[in-house]
Parts: sequence; structure tokens; C-alpha cells
Amino acid sequence: MELILKQDVENLGFKDDVVTVKNGYGRNFLIPSGHAVLATKSAKKVLEETLKQRAYKEAKEVEEANKVAEAIKALDLKIAAKVGTGDKLFGSVNNINVAEALAKEGQDIDKKYISVTTVKRLGKYNATVRLHRTVNVDIEFEVVAQA
Repeated sequence: MELILKQDVENLGFKDDVVTVKNGYGRNFLIPSGHAVLATKSAKKVLEETLKQRAYKEAKEVEEANKVAEAIKALDLKIAAKVGTGDKLFGSVNNINVAEALAKEGQDIDKKYISVTTVKRLGKYNATVRLHRTVNVDIEFEVVAQA
């Protein structure tokens, strides 16, 4: 079943993408919840027009996202966490903690656009930040013991 996404869907695609999914997934979840519409000939023509109109605006957004990416790469992120014996943490460090650290540095990025494997020890780690559908940036952060 071919559908046009009306909004970003995790692990499937971005807004205005034409995707092929199984009939049940499209009919029972995506269409009723308003995430997608059927990709008919007329819907595809309308999509084509909106994409042409949005191309200029999209270029501007990509340029802005690249500027933010450069600013984020230049940051030296340190996340303080409570430490037990050795270098084990009480709890863990995840995308929420990285988002808070970025906010302290002046870069407000929603936590859902940050991908981090769960961190349970002190040290240096990497996170991926999705700023735009075409702009992803890998940032390095360090987990340090809380004073």
C-alpha cells in the first residue's frame, strides 16, 4: 500500500515522503491516526506542487541547520552525574541529559531529535543530533563525576 506521510513517523519516513507499507499497518494505524493519506494520482500531483513551492524554503532551513551543526560541534559538553564505586553511575545518562547540557550552552534542541546509547559509566561518548531530514551531526560529550 502506497501512502503519503502527513508528518514524521519514527522508523518509517519524514513528512511528505511516499512510502510503501503493509496494508494492515496503513489501514489500521497510519490513516486513522492522521499520520498518512493514500497516495492516489491526484494526491501525488498535489504533493509535487507543494514540494516545488517548498524547495526554496527548504534550502534556507538546511543552511540554518548547518550553522547550528557547526555551533554544536564546537561545544565541549560535560555532563555531571552521581558516581558509585569505581566509575559506575547511579542511574544513567541519556538523550534528556544531553538535551539539558545543550540547553545550558544555548542550543535548544528537542530530546526526541537526539540519539544516545544509554550510558552507565564515566567517560567520553557520542550522540547523534538530527537537525533536519538531511542534516545529522555527531557530537562528543563527556560524563564526569558530580562534585
